[in-house]
Amino acid sequence: MDGLARLEYRGYDSAGVAVLDNGTLRTEKRAGKLANLRQALEDDPIGGEGAGIGHTRWATHGAPNDVNAHPHVDDDRRVAVVHNGIIENFSVLRQELEDQGCKFLSETDTEVTAHLLNKVLEERGDGDLSGAVRQACKRLEGAFTLVAVSVDDPGLVVAARRNSPLVVGRGQGENFLASDVAAFIAHTRDAVELGQDQVVELRSDSVTVTDYDGNPAEVNEYHVDWDASAAEKGGYDYFMLKEIVEQPRAVADTLLGRVTTDGALHLDEMRLTPEQLRTVEKIVIIACGTSYHAGLIAKYAIEHWCRVPCEVEVASEFRYRDPILDQQTLVIAISQSGESMDTLMAVRYAREQRAQVLAICNVNGSTIPREADGVLYTHAGPEVGVAATKTFLTQLAACYLIGLYLAQVRGLKYGDEINTLIGQLATMPEQVEQVLDTVDPVRKLAHSLADQSTVLFLGRHVGYPVALEGALKLKELAYMHAEAFAAGELKHGPIALIEEGLPVVVVVPSPEGRSVLHDKIVSNIQEVRARGARTIVIAEKGDEAVRPYSDVLIEIPAVPTLLQPIVSTIPMQVFACELALAKGNDVDQPRNLAKSVTVE
Repeated sequence: MDGLARLEYRGYDSAGVAVLDNGTLRTEKRAGKLANLRQALEDDPIGGEGAGIGHTRWATHGAPNDVNAHPHVDDDRRVAVVHNGIIENFSVLRQELEDQGCKFLSETDTEVTAHLLNKVLEERGDGDLSGAVRQACKRLEGAFTLVAVSVDDPGLVVAARRNSPLVVGRGQGENFLASDVAAFIAHTRDAVELGQDQVVELRSDSVTVTDYDGNPAEVNEYHVDWDASAAEKGGYDYFMLKEIVEQPRAVADTLLGRVTTDGALHLDEMRLTPEQLRTVEKIVIIACGTSYHAGLIAKYAIEHWCRVPCEVEVASEFRYRDPILDQQTLVIAISQSGESMDTLMAVRYAREQRAQVLAICNVNGSTIPREADGVLYTHAGPEVGVAATKTFLTQLAACYLIGLYLAQVRGLKYGDEINTLIGQLATMPEQVEQVLDTVDPVRKLAHSLADQSTVLFLGRHVGYPVALEGALKLKELAYMHAEAFAAGELKHGPIALIEEGLPVVVVVPSPEGRSVLHDKIVSNIQEVRARGARTIVIAEKGDEAVRPYSDVLIEIPAVPTLLQPIVSTIPMQVFACELALAKGNDVDQPRNLAKSVTVE
């Protein structure tokens, strides 16, 4: 149950457990959050001498109710199964199993695997759950992680992985399986990452990994460099509040150790050689959600510093439009979890087209970094809140590092120029700290707007992706209609939305670094204010030109233009978080969302 609590950010529509007890399979499951299951187990405890499995669900097939909750069992209650992902051919298998007399209780694709495993065990007649799992997986199509137990062997847990995360924790006289190391980090920090199409047999004293044919498989063992306390709330009411405050440290950790004694950038996880990077003629960034916004900001920096054409693509659309890729294309895949299915499939497509792939990721050993040619880890530490905060800022830092490194190896910046830019980047944790120290007015503003139904966001240059991120955060957390526009597009349609009292958040470019754009966006502020909008302006400290037109002025430190998103994003995060709290929403687990989207 403690392990499931650490995984609840991945799904919280329902939860359940199954344990083996003297030849009996005992299960309990409840719709809603884990607290409902915990209460049920307190009212009617279950336990046993054998292994146990548990699951928190994000619904794909079937409503989030008690019946559809995992684990699922077969008619004979011989096998229990939990499952992440989607089994695409489940309807065909279900019809086949129903024709054989199996009775289905749920609407899920997962229940198919429980009945299928029981049928395979009956056919085999040897009680070998591992063999049955390998045999059954060959019939399954889609992306899945399956974990199964059987009354035939109560000391065994068997799991299989295809395109969905699975990790083993090695302890002393105990071993663990989970979709995230956070589930077992209180017990061990020694982990084993499972590869594609692998099956693991887990006992308290052994871990055996094979492929689907039963052949021994190579595994990669690693040590987790954070402990259980990093995944606790640390005195905050919500993980998101804690993670917002952790951002100075997270950005500093991402930058740590990247510069050699002679002042040059050295990205030791990169794996792509300078020679390979010098052949790059085009860069394509692929990502989803918040990571996509980081990619949009990266485009400005990379093109400015490296003079290489850079495209940014929504990963879910990327491979369906027949993109033009070749060996001179560098694809940068950005994913917090390293398991986002849309991004993973885009990475695989890019590699099939012989492009070079570089991953930016926060989770060591996850699938996307393993399948990429190179990786830059963000070192943000665990992020439990579903809405990305510190991982977004560290993704930005990683993108800046990659842009500067490309400029360095391609000879486009002199050493002193690189040193100056790295020095500016190194000051950002301190600047983030300054913003966090001055956001109390943002909290008060958010609570005053709790009754609003719509908020609009405007930005120019790198401020436009920041506006997009601000609108996304409000949708995710406050369940409000929120839209972001490039401010120059205002008169091309969106200005029709402006009405009396409508809150409009404006991210203002630096009057020093982008003076022309600054003047234009001041005009935009005047235009919406003249039509009755309530203007909430995020601008550099000392920017007096915006003050007369700001109903609310939120000041941020003056930093180099390309780095401004690191500081201008923070008020947006606080604004969305506090507005959601004012509405009584759970900011760590917003409705209908999961931390890692592992299905397409």
